[in-house]
Amino acid sequence: MKAALFDLDGVIVDTENQYTAFWSEMQRLYLPDNVDFALQIKGQSLTCILKEYFLGENVRREVLRRLEAFEATMSYPYVNGARAFVESLKAAGVPTAIVTSSNKAKMEQLYKAIPDFRQLFIHILTAEDFRQSKPSPDCYITAARRLGICPEDCVVFEDSFNGIEAGRLSGAFVVGLATTNPADVLTPLCDIVISDFCADNLNKINKLFYLFKQKE
Repeated sequence: MKAALFDLDGVIVDTENQYTAFWSEMQRLYLPDNVDFALQIKGQSLTCILKEYFLGENVRREVLRRLEAFEATMSYPYVNGARAFVESLKAAGVPTAIVTSSNKAKMEQLYKAIPDFRQLFIHILTAEDFRQSKPSPDCYITAARRLGICPEDCVVFEDSFNGIEAGRLSGAFVVGLATTNPADVLTPLCDIVISDFCADNLNKINKLFYLFKQKE
């Protein structure tokens, strides 16, 4: 593994249930006919969501206001084992980056909750750093270039359908986290699926390293 690229929500921090509750409420208020809206938009940038689904500047401003207030009160717990796993990669000299569709304003809230978060990663790319939202591979291609590594030599860790597709289209090896969607649904879409980064998944993570070594 020459580099590890991590999505944020549902991969490093266990926040997807909170976002599901928020976007389900926005669906109830503004998009009552849109089925499974909260699931459809996972992995997409806020700019993309507002533009595609919410009509009218007043509505968009209100949704943005509500989201900013919500993110200011969210909790940001780590996915089980995530921090220790990232620290182990850092200790082994493997470059790591966050590649998230979250914007800088949201990340400032996370940094308040986890002051040393930025020290874990070489780069943290947000929605402002790439032109197209997931499922476009632009974000992972950009992250790999920032690290000076080909996307094909990277491992992407993702939980959402949009993010997994972005990782696959970039040419990276994709590890699915079954934190947002069931493992059996993710399995056909990913190279490996794990539930979290704890001891029970060490064999799968070791298999990941072995398979990647075979590609060299």
